[in-house]
Amino acid sequence: MNKFGRIILTLVVLFSLLSVQAQVKKKTVAKPAAKAAKKMPAKATAKKPVMIATVPAAETRVKIITDMGDIVIKLSNKTPLHRDNFIKLVTDHFYDSLLFHRVMSGFMIQGGDPESKNAAPGIMLGKGDIGYKIPAEFDSTLYHKKGALAAARNNNPEMASSGCQFYLVHGKKYSDEELNSIERQNNTYFSPAKRMTYKMVGGAASLDTKYTVFGEVESGLEVIDQIANVARDIYNRPTTDVHMRMELLTK
Repeated sequence: MNKFGRIILTLVVLFSLLSVQAQVKKKTVAKPAAKAAKKMPAKATAKKPVMIATVPAAETRVKIITDMGDIVIKLSNKTPLHRDNFIKLVTDHFYDSLLFHRVMSGFMIQGGDPESKNAAPGIMLGKGDIGYKIPAEFDSTLYHKKGALAAARNNNPEMASSGCQFYLVHGKKYSDEELNSIERQNNTYFSPAKRMTYKMVGGAASLDTKYTVFGEVESGLEVIDQIANVARDIYNRPTTDVHMRMELLTK
């Protein structure tokens, strides 16, 4: 074999050795990867989290029993501070024997003043309270349509509510011009749905975003009509007392 042949043979042997080493190295690297892959959960069999629908708590209902008939109100779960406080007062019989001490036809009927219990005729009422306030809970879906239940308050800058005094909206029907004027004065906005309600059903639109609405009447709007139209004195107190008592309704 000549010199050139020996060189060719040597190159062939070296190339063969390098190829064998590369194949061995590739196999040793692939095996751990395959083992690791077995430990990982397969994407195809991975389970999605089960979504469980939550059922909102049912609204609490309260019956207001008056000298002129019964009113059933539904408390809103969107105003939990006002809701829970009202439930506690009703459960404690706080409102029993109190009066609707301020009534204004086309506006509202107000009650809950503890000083109205056994109050002498002709005395101005409305300054009594329970000693604490409730932070305002405004919600755009709760507004002063006829039959709305809302919390009274004094002129505190936080617009916090009285702990016990409340009112039920009697209200009036509005024109678009009147609603436009209220929007400008109060820097507020009435959606098309609210406008339709205030125009067709009525309410007290000027009170929106100023007093917390925390419920609404389910039955007994006609009783509000009767109370709102009784004879009253210069303090808007009915000349013939209109008493109340309340009870929680069972579900």
